[in-house]
Amino acid sequence: MSAQTQPAASPPMQPERLPVGTLQQVLAAVSDPVRLEMVRRLYDDGAPAACARLYDGVSKSTASHHFKILREAGVTERLVIGGQAHQLLRLDEVERVYPGVLNSILAATHSGT
Repeated sequence: MSAQTQPAASPPMQPERLPVGTLQQVLAAVSDPVRLEMVRRLYDDGAPAACARLYDGVSKSTASHHFKILREAGVTERLVIGGQAHQLLRLDEVERVYPGVLNSILAATHSGT
């Protein structure tokens, strides 16, 4: 009899990356002040950030709703790092599809603060 081999353990699965949405979806996603602040913080960090670092003044369930809208518009991606949920701004992908859009919005919000 031949020895049975165990399949190699697969790495943790990350959710499938959604395509960047329509311009209307992207603009709608960042039009909400809470979501815009989440995107601004991700932009400032320049790297994946723990979800809890990206919002103040809203409940965890409300924040999850906002993250879902950003993810479905293709603006962010959810990653699991060390067992903790993180968000990643997909600035390069959004800028490739809609050149200047996010950079212009983020520049305008920084000049207003």
